[in-house]
Formats: sequence, structure tokens, C-alpha cells
Amino acid sequence: MTRRPPLTGSVIVMPNGRRLPDPVGEHWEWQVLAACRGMDVERFFHPQNESGPARDERIAAAKLVCQDCPVLAECRTHALTTREPYGVWGGLSESERARILGVRSLRHPGARTRRPKARPRPVGAGRFGLGGTG
Repeated sequence: MTRRPPLTGSVIVMPNGRRLPDPVGEHWEWQVLAACRGMDVERFFHPQNESGPARDERIAAAKLVCQDCPVLAECRTHALTTREPYGVWGGLSESERARILGVRSLRHPGARTRRPKARPRPVGAGRFGLGGTG
């Protein structure tokens, strides 16, 4: 029996497997032609706690590889269909894919976009801004 290592406080989020194509070769063969095939994955997937200019530079470098890729459209479609939460896929960053899909985060898809806080009403403005207390 194989024992699993204990989790270390962080949750691993995987793409929704129900959205993945069937395990048939023709659904995946586009990956063999990808310009990124065989490249260092760290160019496309961020290390833990990466932010700011370092992250922006890594994303820009990954997008340079994607821009001339012969399977850019297939890669982008795959990432959007499966809601791939990590990395640059099809020339799109995680935040760009989230924006296209209308979610705040692909890692936390249930998180809703925050609504702006209501402006406080002046004292005595009333419920409808007409004065009074209601």
C-alpha cells in the first residue's frame, strides 16, 4: 500500500477533469506541434510567491514563444475550455483567461467580483435621499 505524503497547508487546485477532452490521441496531438514543447516549464508557470516585475517579465517571455506557435488557437481553446488555472496557455496569462471567462480567479472560480462599497448617506438623508429618517 502506498502512503500519500501529508498536505502542507496549501490546497492543490487541478483543472476540472470533466471538461477535459476524451483520452483519444487526436484531441491531444496538437501538443506535439507546440512551440513550447520541450522548453523549461518555469517560463510558462510561475514559481511560488512570484509577483511584480519578475512575473510580468516571465509572462512576456512566454507570450513571445506563443506568438508564432502553429497551435496557438488549439492551445487557447484547451485552456479556456478546461479553465486551466495556472500558467500561460495560448498566449494568455491566468488573469487574462479569467477575465475572458468572466471570473475573478481561475484558482478560486466561486469567488465573485467584489461590488463597490455603497457610499454612506448623509445623516438625515433618509432611505431615498429625500430627507427624513426612513
